[in-house]
Amino acid sequence: MTAPAAGGGEPGEERRHEVEAVSDFGISSLHGPVGRAARRSTEAAGEDELDPRFALAAALRRITSATVGRPVADEDLRAAATAMATVADRLEAAAGEGRRARSEPDPTGRPQDFFPTSPVIGYANPIAPPVVVELAEEGLEGTAFFDYQYEGPPTCVHGGVIAMVFDELLGAANIAAGCPGMTGTLTVRYRKPTPLRTPLRLEARCTGREGRKIRTWGGIFREETLLAEAEGIFIELVPDRFLRVILANTESPPG
Repeated sequence: MTAPAAGGGEPGEERRHEVEAVSDFGISSLHGPVGRAARRSTEAAGEDELDPRFALAAALRRITSATVGRPVADEDLRAAATAMATVADRLEAAAGEGRRARSEPDPTGRPQDFFPTSPVIGYANPIAPPVVVELAEEGLEGTAFFDYQYEGPPTCVHGGVIAMVFDELLGAANIAAGCPGMTGTLTVRYRKPTPLRTPLRLEARCTGREGRKIRTWGGIFREETLLAEAEGIFIELVPDRFLRVILANTESPPG
């Protein structure tokens, strides 16, 4: 959160700076780093316009943030609930049978595009912050901004959300390094509370492998301060075995 101007500033100055910082980071709209990265994904796919799934997910994130973290009058919430129910009815009626097909991640492509519907880095998933990741010299680098819907302790990011981000971040680093695998163990060290609504920096890299075991490290930083880090052991995918898992899950009756 941006600090007030030196000397205290005018009344409301701190809030104005905070709003500007959030807007610049591109969370409440499709401007800023998140919006630019989403547009790059669309351009890489050869599309002229922003993927409509990205735009819809961005709008839903705004609604979620306002609903969870802002003081909104009951009458406004009721009106929004009615409007959203109408939208949900239309989407369900327009949807086809089954589910949308998932594409395989391209290890030669941009890490952000590995999993477009991911709950962590997926621009098309409204529950994703989303975390923005890019290739770096020694692995992956990224940025994140966690809004009200990711709060655990007051003003802090929920520890479970941090663990989920590490799982995805380390897995993406492995794909980029040519060592895809499934999570075996993930050890997270919470060194300092991770602040909500604050631009954060992320790093991840594959550190080595022993047979089918792949070792990976990741960190979350506020500027240069390490807030949390994770070490993971991933298990190399055996295609035939993984295919059997997918088929078993697909054929299982709904619970």
